[in-house]
Amino acid sequence: MNQHAPNSFTLKENNMTSKTKLIRFDWAMKSLLRDKANFDILEGFLSAVLREEVSIIEILESESNVPDIDQKLNRVDILIQDKQQRHVIIEIQNFRMTAYLERLLFGVSKVIVDNVKSGEDYREISKVISISILYSNLGLGKDYVFYGKTEFLGLHNKEPLIFRRRREDKTFEKLKSQDIYPEYYLINVERFTDVMKTDLDEWIYLFKHAALPAPCHAKNLDKAGEKLDMLKMSSEERHRYDLYLMAMVNEQDAIDTAHNKGLQEGRQEGRQEGREKGRQEGLQKGENTKAQEIAKNMLGSGMDIETIATMTGLSPNIIEQGEY
Repeated sequence: MNQHAPNSFTLKENNMTSKTKLIRFDWAMKSLLRDKANFDILEGFLSAVLREEVSIIEILESESNVPDIDQKLNRVDILIQDKQQRHVIIEIQNFRMTAYLERLLFGVSKVIVDNVKSGEDYREISKVISISILYSNLGLGKDYVFYGKTEFLGLHNKEPLIFRRRREDKTFEKLKSQDIYPEYYLINVERFTDVMKTDLDEWIYLFKHAALPAPCHAKNLDKAGEKLDMLKMSSEERHRYDLYLMAMVNEQDAIDTAHNKGLQEGRQEGRQEGREKGRQEGLQKGENTKAQEIAKNMLGSGMDIETIATMTGLSPNIIEQGEY
């Protein structure tokens, strides 16, 4: 596991305490972290995840990189290119989403396709790394950080396949599938128990509490504390931030309310129609009611129909027409 950086930092040196309230990281990704002057924050986080020094060249233009402050409460992402010509997607998922892994795969595939010119050599395809910061559980599992990759192993001896590729100077290089195929990191913030053993743990603490841990050792985490200090926001910035937080709370409340109502109606229907058949039909009706209530509340909060359809499973036509 990654060890702490040798140069430790104490909060007192910077007139900060572990109780200093910081801006949420998803809000920072919408605005502050797109400024080149703040690349050091993202570089510190990426270095903790990848366990190597990372230097960012630029934030790449993409559809997902449009900094829409007032929408997309559920998901915020940013596309980065580093000095190794890798593309790194950092994504924050605030609420539970159906088919999340499938959408994750689609997003990575789209980055690969969008960054290859027509007729270009396939060897020019850039490595893509996807990092997801999740505030809801995707499934079962006791850990709070999961890693995924594509690997070719011998069916019988389990040895990895080593590829040989000829260079322009007629020499050969050896490659593993990991050198080419995407890698995935899933960080489940809610499962983090606040026990810090690595630099990444300190960053996850920041994501969970919007505050710095004490003591603080991870690279550039101190700079994150300085630049994300809520007290340094202008009155206009603070107002927009408060509206964003309020919208987040309202959306979560709408989801929870619809979920509880759906379950209650499902149980009632189940009791009326019989133990087994009623349970199945009732729960199904409850799920439908839940999806409909979620869609209604999301439309009311101004979310786009495509996002609502993805989250609820309802068709865009039904959502648009309000046929509940």
